[in-house]
Amino acid sequence: MDIKNAQKEVDDWIKAHGVRYFNELTNMAQLTEEVGEVARIIARRYGEQSEKESDKNKDLGEELSDVLFVVLCLANQTGIDLQAAFDKKLDLKTKRDHNRHHNNDKLK
Repeated sequence: MDIKNAQKEVDDWIKAHGVRYFNELTNMAQLTEEVGEVARIIARRYGEQSEKESDKNKDLGEELSDVLFVVLCLANQTGIDLQAAFDKKLDLKTKRDHNRHHNNDKLK
């Protein structure tokens, strides 16, 4: 699925099940909360913190999907074509960073 279709699916879901979008500030707070849940899993599972027994069943994919859902909500409610924005950003990064990363000794 491409980003444009994902945005439409989220919009359709909101209209069918969510009544309406939360306002942008609420969604920004919700995004921060979801990113925090991803950070907690990463820090404990892949970082140096020990993982609590209660965190071992947390699904990283599910938490990343929560982040993506809220990002798509924010794009929809602010009129952003995220597919176009992503394509433009990827093109920019490709032009700007190609040689930079190949010449980075830290990545070898």
